[in-house]
Amino acid sequence: MSETKTIGKGIWIDKLAQELLDREKVLGRNLDLIKVESGLGASGIPHIGSLGDAVRAYGVKLALENFGYKSELIAYSDDLDGLRKIPEGFPDSLEEHIAKPVSLIPDPFGCHESYGMHMSSILLDGLDKVGVKYEFRRAVDTYKQGLLKEQIHTILQNSSKIGDKISELVGQDKFQKYLPYFPVCANCSRLYTAESTEYLPDERKVLYKCHDTEIGSKIVKGCNHDGEADITKDLGKLAWKVEFAARWAAFDIRFEAYGKDIMDSVKVNDWVADEILNYPHPHHVKYEMFLDKGGKKISKSLGNVITAQKWLEFGNTKSILLLLYKRITGARELGFEDIPSLMNEYNELEDIYFGRIKVDNQAKLIKSNGLFEYVNLLNPPKESSTHVNFRLLIELSKIFKEDRIQRVMKKLLDYGVIKNEQPEIEKLIELAGNFADEFDQQEKIEIDLDELAKKSLKELTNALNSEEEPEDIQNTIYQIAKSNDVQPKDFFRILYQIILGTSRGPKIGPFISDIGRKKVAKTISEYV
Repeated sequence: MSETKTIGKGIWIDKLAQELLDREKVLGRNLDLIKVESGLGASGIPHIGSLGDAVRAYGVKLALENFGYKSELIAYSDDLDGLRKIPEGFPDSLEEHIAKPVSLIPDPFGCHESYGMHMSSILLDGLDKVGVKYEFRRAVDTYKQGLLKEQIHTILQNSSKIGDKISELVGQDKFQKYLPYFPVCANCSRLYTAESTEYLPDERKVLYKCHDTEIGSKIVKGCNHDGEADITKDLGKLAWKVEFAARWAAFDIRFEAYGKDIMDSVKVNDWVADEILNYPHPHHVKYEMFLDKGGKKISKSLGNVITAQKWLEFGNTKSILLLLYKRITGARELGFEDIPSLMNEYNELEDIYFGRIKVDNQAKLIKSNGLFEYVNLLNPPKESSTHVNFRLLIELSKIFKEDRIQRVMKKLLDYGVIKNEQPEIEKLIELAGNFADEFDQQEKIEIDLDELAKKSLKELTNALNSEEEPEDIQNTIYQIAKSNDVQPKDFFRILYQIILGTSRGPKIGPFISDIGRKKVAKTISEYV
């Protein structure tokens, strides 16, 4: 049986980049510069899912470069999009700006030139922090500079054909009545209220009327203005059902991922690119949405937003990149409580990469090392860093509130976890301290326990809860295991899993004393 050849670094990103290249070669297109794109929503607070779109597209760019091609990520801010609703925590004064392009709305916080730029900058800052390099483009500039004017002209000339196709593909008949282009009303500056009814191709103008329209189950008043807009210089934008196609053709985009919430738009845009603009649509991959721990989609309007900035108060950039590069398929529940396991998982990947942990399965080793390299944006460190279990740091941070960094560091030295003080450990203690202060509850870890292990845990719980402190907790644990025919090393491992979510840690007796024996007893009691 022949061995399967490893593509690139051996993970899903390489496979995706290879599929893209194979398709491009069949299409016979020029491969001097392969552009990938990520759209940045500018109407709501950018969350970890929005960041993920760009980070994954960047992964494809890195894979293409690793294969020897020149590539570029375009981060496109849709800042001509109209404001549909006010995000959670934003002032009610924004109500008067509903349906206006977000680039024309003043920044309510006064720190950027517009509301749209305020939102875009949050996402760009997140990308900068995780080390993603991109070419930033804004919709407002793209339209003002007329970069899409030829595509808009072609689309509007074929509007009745497109309207029928949209109805056929996704069952929406709106564009059989109106053109797929929204001018910004010259009178009231609203976007979606100004609906175009006729295109004058020789003059390159649309005729429109600004009337009441429904946005997100609310009626937004139009101003009844009858106007005409020049598609080459007046502000307006294509409807989403056709805009991606125009952008792909104008910017020569070869790859763009999409979330399953916009599948319908992508289906129509692919057809418009192929059949109307005569530009083969980019290679795609569909990803699932992140859900909150209650199973709801993480969304800007629900207010359950996890931003990169907030995440980085509790975890490092590697934990974000690991989350986003581990896999792309399948919906995932996500919360800040995932940070400790991601921090520890990165350490394990690094240990495998530098041979500290042996992995006999060659396929698993290749995948693990490939993932490690992508989490380091294909620039892995030359040597391993000092690792400290993140849950251990959280538990110690709960004990020490005053002079936390010095006192936790002293404990790590006492336990023999580290040999000397290091600035990167200080940073980890700071992150773990923030986590401990904000989230007191540790997620219960699933552990398979037989009856003897449960009986031993029950006895230990009673011993730790007794009025008199056991003289030697380490020895007590050892004796309880022996008396119940449980291998002491197995029992110690179970305790590390319960307390730290890992199979090993510092000497457990002194560690339990430091955390507080009754507190540990309470944690253990949940498993018996």
